[in-house]
Amino acid sequence: MTKVLSIKGMSCGHCVTRVEAAVSAIQGVTSVKVNLGQKSAVVEGVALDDARLKEAVADAGYEVVTIASA
Repeated sequence: MTKVLSIKGMSCGHCVTRVEAAVSAIQGVTSVKVNLGQKSAVVEGVALDDARLKEAVADAGYEVVTIASA
């Protein structure tokens, strides 16, 4: 399963690292690729829960604007 998150508030490499760490910690996530230029993250894994993804990103200090299945 692949999800594409549009994320608001990222502005630097440190932001990318924080989002990757937060999302990677979710059970079932197998990979996270954050693109600062596109303000997005591609998350791959099993049984990914949209609410949990949003919560993890919010806990890191950013906001998920949309989540789409890819």
